[in-house]
Formats: sequence, structure tokens, C-alpha cells
Amino acid sequence: MNRKLIVSGVILIITGAVVAIGGGSVLTHFRAENDVAFTDTHNAELIKRGEYIARTSDCVACHTPPGEAPYSGGLAMQSPVGTIYSTNITPDKHHGIGDYSYADFRNAVKLGIRKDGTPLYPAMPFPSYQIIPDKDIEAMYAYFMTSVPASDKVIPPPAIPWPLNMRWPMAWWQFLFSRERQFVPPRNASDQLIRGAYLVEGPEHCGACHTPRNIFFQEKAMSMSGDNSYLSGAVMEGWYAKSLRGDDTGLGKWSQAETEDFLKTGRTANSAAYGMMAPIIEHSTRFLSDEDIRSMAVYLKSLPPVAGIPVKKQKADKTTTILDNGSYLSDRGAVIYKEYCSVCHRSNGNGVERIFPALNGNTSVITRDPSSVIQITLTGGKMPENDKDPMTFAMPGFSRLSNEDVASVTTFIRQGWGNDAQAVSPEDVAKMRDIILSKDADIKTDAQGDRP
Repeated sequence: MNRKLIVSGVILIITGAVVAIGGGSVLTHFRAENDVAFTDTHNAELIKRGEYIARTSDCVACHTPPGEAPYSGGLAMQSPVGTIYSTNITPDKHHGIGDYSYADFRNAVKLGIRKDGTPLYPAMPFPSYQIIPDKDIEAMYAYFMTSVPASDKVIPPPAIPWPLNMRWPMAWWQFLFSRERQFVPPRNASDQLIRGAYLVEGPEHCGACHTPRNIFFQEKAMSMSGDNSYLSGAVMEGWYAKSLRGDDTGLGKWSQAETEDFLKTGRTANSAAYGMMAPIIEHSTRFLSDEDIRSMAVYLKSLPPVAGIPVKKQKADKTTTILDNGSYLSDRGAVIYKEYCSVCHRSNGNGVERIFPALNGNTSVITRDPSSVIQITLTGGKMPENDKDPMTFAMPGFSRLSNEDVASVTTFIRQGWGNDAQAVSPEDVAKMRDIILSKDADIKTDAQGDRP
């Protein structure tokens, strides 16, 4: 009897696996749209527009490793299940997308389905790209097929252990969490705000980093019509992508002009882009038209605060006096700050305008999650290049400091001057070191801001 039960159980498991795998293949087959065609790939105006759309979609930052040919792929990206390498999207016929028809290209960009019918991992932001209209996908196709130099670079397979490296479960993920959808403009909004909403939700895919994800790695909301978590801040590759909403630790205290300046240059008078945001500025948003930058800023500044985040009053500043009069020796964090940080960021924590970011009141410093403050202290960072500021500046990493010292100085910064954020523990620093060590070498390089 027991033997029959065991045999029946094995048969049931095998049958279930066959159905699941076969069902995944069927799902991708029926989701793919292979009857669409486009042949006008040599229209100069279309190609130029396709280049601009590729910029707004931030393709180069993910598909170009440091010092290598544009769009040649191979950039390592950390995921919850292992390291994924971006694909070669140059028109090479053997190792790139040179043999992709327009239908193949559209299926990959909007639906997350490769030419061979297997699903892409959601490191590719196809859930966001779904709202890009087909006329823009056609323009991108024309650009990639005619104006991007081909590269024969071979991309390594994902460093994901079996059985997590099997792709058929991704077909079910796409079916459940990435249904094809259209852009829904905000109600009673101006054309400018609607354009900004489209850019933020679609091509620029801001939610891919700034919106928290559920247990199955899907974004909790794809727009403000979803739940309260949209653009409310999330951790990605050990960086905390802060809230882009109207709360104090988001963009609540930023002006319209500051938001535009940051998107165009990666800097304001008091802050600077770093970590994963730096290459986005350097390779995407700084190339956007002033009108599109303004539209994005208008939309972002229209977003309400995240519900449940309390508004904190500014503390009285005693930190500057302590650092200047020498009465800080009993505070280990203050001692480290005075030795390693104050030359650039100053005793008053206000830095130097557009050169060394302010730490006093910096929303990236006082976020509820200290991941970014810890990581940039350990690995350093580099400002993105832009057309306004003549020089880029880099911050060295201080990984040589002990966990206790890093915790002390980051706590001092998060609670100094007018700041009032939670303390950082040595255990927090130890966890971040593990995250950094677990990253592929390419990811560590990117964390220091050295993308091309």
C-alpha cells in the first residue's frame, strides 16, 4: 500500500512539473505578438527619435559595463537569487539582437520575452516599458538596428544556482504580475504633468528602484493609482533609493527648481547623486530636453507624502559648536568625523555648494533606512558627469574603519546638526559588508560610480 502511495505521489509530482513547465511555455507563446511588422528602419528622423527614447529609457546604463562598447552588455546586476548579466543589445547577428525582427524586439522590450520564446528576468524593466507606445518602440528598433555599432561580445550566463536558474517559472511570474497594460493619465492634470507621469512610470522606470517589492519581487504599485507604496523608497543592491514623494525624507523640502537641477545635473546646491543614481543621471536624464525634465519635476512635486511617515521638527544645532571648540573628544563618532569628513563636509555639515554635498538636512542621510549612508561610507562614490559643472568629484571609501567606527560616525552624521534619524549599529555595518562582498566585481565597481 505504501509503495503504491509513493509511486502515485511521484507520478503526481512529475505530472505537476510537466504541466507547470509546459504551461509556462504555452503562456509565453500566447503572450508573444509575432504578427506585428515594421520595415521603415532607415528613416533618419525616426532613428534620431529612437536614440532619444533609448536615452529616456536609460538603456545604456544597464547594458554598458565600464570601459566597454555601448550596449554590448555584460554588466553584473545583483538579484535576490544571484547575479544576472545584462544582454548584448547591439545589432550583432550572433551575440546581439541583429537577427531580431521588430516583433521579436517589441516582445522583449514590452513583454519580457526573448526571441527563443523564453522569458526575461524582471531585472529588465519590461513591466514599466509596457506603457511605451508602439510608435516609440518602432523608433528604438530603427535606432538600434542602424546606428548602434555591432559588438560580438559573449555574455556569461546568469550566476544563479539550480533550480532557481530555470526560466519557465518566470513565464508564470509574468502572467501573474506583468499583465500588459496602457498608460492611464492622472485625472484633471495638465499636459505637462501627464507627460511627467508617463516618463516617470514608463521609460525612466523610476519605480523599479524607488518602489518596494513584494515577496515575489514584483513592484507593489506601478503608479499612484496603486497602493500607498508607489515611489515610497526601497533598497536595491544595498542602496536605499529614497522616497520620491512629498514627505520630509523624500522631495517634500525640495523646490521645483532643485528637482529639475538634480535630474539634469545630478547635483543641487546641497546634494549630489551617488551609487546607482549616478549613472542614471550621467547616461539618461541629463540628455532629456528641458521640457521633459520640467515635466518630470512637476509630476514628482505633485505627489503626496507617504502616509504614516511623521514630520520631524528641526533640532537645534549644537554640533557645529562642539566640532569647532574641540569639546568633541568624548564622542567617537565626532572624532572620526573631524578627522575624515569635516575637511569636505565642513564642521557645520553644509559642505560646499555643488562640490561637497551637505550632510545637515540631506534627505538621503536621514532616511529611515541607513543602507546608503553605510554603503557610501564603506565604498565611496563619484558624482555623475554633466554639462553644467566642469568637474566631477569623488569620495574615497573608508572600509578600513571598524564596524564600530563606521556605526559611530554614521550615527553622528544622522543625528548631528538638525538631523534626527535612528542610530546605526555595528551589526548594520557588518550586514552591509556582507552585501558588498556578495556582489560581483562589476557591481562593486558600479557602486563606486565608475560606470562609463
